[in-house]
Amino acid sequence: MKITVKPTAELLRRRGLESGGRVQQVIDSEVLRRSSPLTPYLGGDLERSGVRGTVIGSGEVVYNVPYGRTQYYGKTKSGKPFNYTTTKHARAGSYWFERMKAEHKEDILRLAKEEAGAI
Repeated sequence: MKITVKPTAELLRRRGLESGGRVQQVIDSEVLRRSSPLTPYLGGDLERSGVRGTVIGSGEVVYNVPYGRTQYYGKTKSGKPFNYTTTKHARAGSYWFERMKAEHKEDILRLAKEEAGAI
């Protein structure tokens, strides 16, 4: 009996699991999309910075505005808590990625599995 094993890189590529592949692109896109309603929104610059600062497929979502860090952690540099405007995004607030993950992690994993052909 002869067994032929394909190279690991080829097997990963077929499933879209290579670095920067289809599966990671789906995950990155979904993280941005599902985080959007939780992201503080005054003029939209913070939300748009996530789209501009993220290389889809890199596995890293980056909000690249100078105030992004303080908005994420919900405190000014002096330690005072933010009072987020919820006119545009009713659920806006700090730790938007963590809150999104708690709510949508299983959905994102399911989409990743579908993209990889595991379901």
